[in-house]
Amino acid sequence: MTVTLTSVIIDAAEVEPESAFWHRLLGDSITRMPSHHFIRAAGLPVLVIQSAPGHVAPNWPDGTSQQMHLDFTVDDLATADRTATEAGATRLRPVDEVHPETWTGSRVYASPAGHPFCLRSA
Repeated sequence: MTVTLTSVIIDAAEVEPESAFWHRLLGDSITRMPSHHFIRAAGLPVLVIQSAPGHVAPNWPDGTSQQMHLDFTVDDLATADRTATEAGATRLRPVDEVHPETWTGSRVYASPAGHPFCLRSA
């Protein structure tokens, strides 16, 4: 049996800011439908932002479960960090988890809808 991950669905109370964030971070293309936005990026499954009007952001790491967590490896952590925060990500862990001279290690963020993800140096 062969199994292929073709998409990851992310709920958001407001689809546009969440999809704009992921599109800016991951790139390539975005297709907007009334209740779903599809983000395609080379080498990744399709990221689908789904309208979920009652969505409440997880209160992780200080409260409720994160439910899901995405990890991305990047070749330039400083640039990825800047892109993520300028696009609307919030850092969930302090800066000092990354080696300050080489920018190696990982950073934990939340998307605008509160979904946790990591950027890790390659």
